[in-house]
Amino acid sequence: MSSDLPNPSSKRPLTKVVPLKPNRDLAWQVAPSLWTSFKYAWMGVSYAFLTQRNFRIHVIVGGVAIGLGVFLHLSVVELAVIGLTIGAVLAMELLNTAIESVVDLTVKQSYHDLAKIAKDCAAAAVLVSSIAALLVAGFLLLPRLFALVQLALQ
Repeated sequence: MSSDLPNPSSKRPLTKVVPLKPNRDLAWQVAPSLWTSFKYAWMGVSYAFLTQRNFRIHVIVGGVAIGLGVFLHLSVVELAVIGLTIGAVLAMELLNTAIESVVDLTVKQSYHDLAKIAKDCAAAAVLVSSIAALLVAGFLLLPRLFALVQLALQ
């Protein structure tokens, strides 16, 4: 297995465009522990939250949807469906960020039709999952919200 790993003595110049400055010198290696794997995953979530406006929007809207579901006394299953849907949207946003980063790394500052297709399709995946999340939230939250408003108006 160690023969598959790149030779650390052959150092290439690294260009870092990341606003966060994590120590990723050994990022090509397998994480030595489960804790380290979770730490790297959390660094990805932190990076997306700090740098991606849409990720922050999805987190806020998802938090509002969960809060509204608790306020409206949705069942545990209904809250779980909303939570899973939010998780799918956030996962799509993370994949979109990863794909865009890899494409940018590959094509650098040049334009390529395939790079555009990859980035557009990744963004479309986020859009489709967001629309599905809106539909789920609408079906589960709106009837209860309308019933609460009607009750308040009487």
